Amino acid sequence: MAQQLTDEIQESLGEARMVLPGIQALFGFQLICVFSERFHLMSVLEQELHFAALIAVAVSVALIITPAAYHRQRQHCDHRDLLQLASTCSTLAMVPLMLGMCVDMFLVARVITSTYLAPAVASGSMLVVLTGAWFVFPALWRGKHQREGRSRS
Repeated sequence: MAQQLTDEIQESLGEARMVLPGIQALFGFQLICVFSERFHLMSVLEQELHFAALIAVAVSVALIITPAAYHRQRQHCDHRDLLQLASTCSTLAMVPLMLGMCVDMFLVARVITSTYLAPAVASGSMLVVLTGAWFVFPALWRGKHQREGRSRS
């Protein structure tokens, strides 16, 4: 049982290590954007939206890193608590990441199209896809397997 818990923790921390470079790359591009010439052509509201997306992605990075920081500082912690923390932080990190990505999608589409309809449709569609892929699909999949497990017993 203890080995299984250790393996699950290592898997959870490994998942965070795989996701983190992508989030950090997005964060880097968000930072660079501010120094481009086109950024200053955006309205104040659009610049503030970008800042909000930047904050959202930074919060996501913080949440993804939290379990590893906790694990590093608390060498002799309850493994079940660490696994729960890692799972909760990973799930919570998806929300600000999703919002930051959708806001950035809106802003990029706005710069490209100079309209509001196409960006709203693009970012709204992205919100639906990410919500479905990251929250709805896993919940349905988990429910299906729980029902199958009960029917086999």
